[in-house]
Amino acid sequence: MGRRKYTDLPLPEVIRRLKDATMDTSKRIRSESVRGVGDECESLEVRVRNLMGIINDKERPKDYMQFFIMYDIESDKVRTLISKYLQKRGCTRVQNSIFIADLPVKVYEQIQQDLKEVQGCYDNHDSILVVPVPAEHLRSMCIIGRDIDLDTIMKAKSTLFF
Repeated sequence: MGRRKYTDLPLPEVIRRLKDATMDTSKRIRSESVRGVGDECESLEVRVRNLMGIINDKERPKDYMQFFIMYDIESDKVRTLISKYLQKRGCTRVQNSIFIADLPVKVYEQIQQDLKEVQGCYDNHDSILVVPVPAEHLRSMCIIGRDIDLDTIMKAKSTLFF
């Protein structure tokens, strides 16, 4: 029987193995197994479109909740593993270390539990914030610092031709 890939294991188990591997040189995890796909951001326009799609979804199931996940994590490997985990769970990257999600409450609770477990797996000064946000507050969000036309993305403008 072959070894399981790290991507098949629960996130807390991957972090535990990563911690063990850093202490025992015979068990080093190859850096390419945790780096690469999933660690880079899409273009700003694509991220804003995804964000607006989440905010304006009128057919949301009642057991869903919207929330942000924000983190400040020192280790590149841990940060990459967490970003891949969040994307795999259905979260949408807004910025490098900020994700938004509109997922069932059970998934929210599982993500929260997994991130708590990860935080306790190794010595760190990291912080992870999981913040539920009511839909009406998200709709009043303002993006500052980039030339993004939210009205066009939200299809709120009307054009009249005569």
